[in-house]
Formats: sequence, C-alpha cells, structure tokens
Amino acid sequence: MPKVLVLHGPNLNRLGKREPEVYGRVTLEQVNDRLQKRGADMGLEVDTFQSNHEGALIDRIHEAEGEYDYLIINPGAYTHYSYALRDALASVGVPAIEVHISNVHQREAFRGVSVTAPVTEGQILGFGPLGYELALQVVKERVKNPF
Repeated sequence: MPKVLVLHGPNLNRLGKREPEVYGRVTLEQVNDRLQKRGADMGLEVDTFQSNHEGALIDRIHEAEGEYDYLIINPGAYTHYSYALRDALASVGVPAIEVHISNVHQREAFRGVSVTAPVTEGQILGFGPLGYELALQVVKERVKNPF
C-alpha cells in the first residue's frame, strides 16, 4: 500500500480556533481523521505530523526518504521564507504536493510568494481542508500512473 506523509506547519494546530473566517471551524484532529479514512478508501496509508518548529519539520522530511511514497505539506508561514524547508524538500527523493487552506493570493501580498512551491509537484490552495483530500486524489493517480 503506498504511504503518504501529511505535514502541517506552524499554527495549524490552531485550526478550528484561529481566524475561523479564513480557516474554518474544522480542527486539525478532524482533518487528520478524515485524511486517514479517505486515504484508506483510496488504498493509501496516511500518516500525519504537525509542528510549530522548523527543525522538527525538516527532520521529518529527511526521515520520510525511503519510508514514504509521497509528501503532502502545508508549510504555513514557512512557505514564504523558509529556504531550509525548501532545501529539505529538494534533498529527499520523495515527491511533494503543497497545500494551503486559504487562497493565499486573495490575502496579504507576502502570502503570494512560496519558496517551497518550486520543489513540489504543484500547489492546491483555497479549497479549505478539502485541498488535502484533493492532494490525496493526485497521489492516488500518480502512484497508479506515474509520469
């Protein structure tokens, strides 16, 4: 069974409480539970990890090599300035998809810049937590029919 690691960056542990008009009222635990169920339905094993610490996310990306077939990552604010996270993603042989709950292009100008996107297969943004499920659908198709 293909394995997927979903990484949630800083402040995503505050889902359901943090700016619900932007991020909704669904908690991270609810997002993760749904991803594991949807993944199982698609024939994917899904693990999740959240940290507010850049180094912990980098360590987990490094550990993913050889263990996971795909990464799905919401780098949170690290999206816009973490070259260390970008380099970690580039350094492992695990393809990644970047997800954002909000449409970052409808928000502050700085949010429209992603230093991590160039080392991912693509971005899914603006569809709320459904974006993670859309990423799982991409993984399912890519594992079945790689380019």
